[in-house]
Amino acid sequence: MTTPTTQAAIEDTIHPERLHHHMAIRWEKVIENDQVPARQASLRVRASIVGRVGLLLLSSGTGAWRVRDAMNIVARALQMTCSADIGFTSLTVTCFDGVESFTESLSLASSGVNTDKLTQLQDFVQRFASDYADQKPALIHQRLDAIKKEPGNYQPYQSGLAAGLACAGFIFLLGGGLIEMICCFVGAGLGQFTRKLLGKRHWTSVATTALGVAIACLAYFLSLRFWGLFLTNTSAHEAGYIGAMLFVIPGFPYITSILDITKNDMRSGLERLTFALTTIITATFIGWLLALSFDFKPQNFLPQGLSLYPLMALRLMASFAGVYGFSMMFNSKQKMAITAGLIGAVANTTRLELVDLVHCPPAAAAFIGALLAGLLASVVNRKLRYPRITLTVPSIVIMVPGLYIYRGVYNLGLNNVGTGAEWLTKALLIMLFLPFGLFVARFILDKRWRMVD
Repeated sequence: MTTPTTQAAIEDTIHPERLHHHMAIRWEKVIENDQVPARQASLRVRASIVGRVGLLLLSSGTGAWRVRDAMNIVARALQMTCSADIGFTSLTVTCFDGVESFTESLSLASSGVNTDKLTQLQDFVQRFASDYADQKPALIHQRLDAIKKEPGNYQPYQSGLAAGLACAGFIFLLGGGLIEMICCFVGAGLGQFTRKLLGKRHWTSVATTALGVAIACLAYFLSLRFWGLFLTNTSAHEAGYIGAMLFVIPGFPYITSILDITKNDMRSGLERLTFALTTIITATFIGWLLALSFDFKPQNFLPQGLSLYPLMALRLMASFAGVYGFSMMFNSKQKMAITAGLIGAVANTTRLELVDLVHCPPAAAAFIGALLAGLLASVVNRKLRYPRITLTVPSIVIMVPGLYIYRGVYNLGLNNVGTGAEWLTKALLIMLFLPFGLFVARFILDKRWRMVD
């Protein structure tokens, strides 16, 4: 008898134009037209459902703890126990029904972030025992097919506009003015648009990041030169250059990496952390090279000239715009994006005012801001049932110190080791305290999160 894997290999040999580096899994071959309810199906068929749920969650960008938790819920409904070894783009699952065991290894070509798909999968898992476990396996896989093939909520140009809005808000919060915001909007918008188009062509993440950042930086430079036709001192606005590339901040993989490590999912945590650092290094390296070409220097911003209450009000609006834009980039629907924006506006403005008004150290203020975002997201989760991570990560991405990281790399590139190390140390402290703020919020309000088993 020809196994499903062998049959797929034969078809690839007959049709070489279908060849891909990562071979597709033929789920319809696994179930073999099993007509019994899923609870009564063979162990291999039941394990295929558990594994596929985990793989789809992994493809949506969530961490190992959530993936394992969802797989356990489905496995219990199918009268099995499940053990999983989870990485960034792969997982190995062993299912045991008390008589025999079945092991399967699954992998993805790449991993992205899709908060809408993550929400649908959470709903699927929560309703699995009551709505799906007694259906035929083919119908369950059809539902998972529908979730997998769900088109994105936004076209590349809409994602570009969202990135432009997010980075314009971001640069205002860093101290930029109107000129910097406009140039960042143009640069980040074109950069994200390019990145999305290349992503649809299945280019690697390093290539899409490098080219997206290059386009964003070039667009900022040209936009500033355009303003030079009307302004006498455009060099005073060069400091906003960093804002054009902040759309590539790997918020989801970085935050989930630290959360995974705190839950002892070391493989997933370290792989995600490596991916996040690779993205950051790629972006800052390209930005540094182009800054040298344009003779841009990371100088301080011009004073914004705003009093306390107008500045606070504008920070609330800029924080909302930044988080809302990032949430749209993660494919959140409008209600979810607005909810995340409101949480981020409160949490990030609180962080900034702690630094300005009570002179709280930036790392401690980052911890408090992330803790507040996590607590607010948990309260909202009880009402709207959104996955916490779809609200918390966009809310604190805007707190990531991209300016510090860029200044650190820029100075290291010029052999100013002391200055570069100082900026990178400041950035590292803030980046360590952000995910720990979310961890503490989850620890306080989620009994299951506190437990090891």
